[in-house]
Amino acid sequence: MPDTLELTVPSIVCDRCVQAVTQAIQGIDAQAEVRINLQTKQVSIKTIVDLEALKAAIDAAGHEVA
Repeated sequence: MPDTLELTVPSIVCDRCVQAVTQAIQGIDAQAEVRINLQTKQVSIKTIVDLEALKAAIDAAGHEVA
């Protein structure tokens, strides 16, 4: 059953960043539901993947989870 995780990614500053982070997450969980608030830098992810794997994927996309 998917969990919903809330992360802060301070380096998200534009639509390209949103796309990169979304693609990184969906690259390890194609069924993940990703919502990103560009203003607050909050990333909400409904996924079956664990937190450490998500952090690693976001980091590999050039962004760091706070």
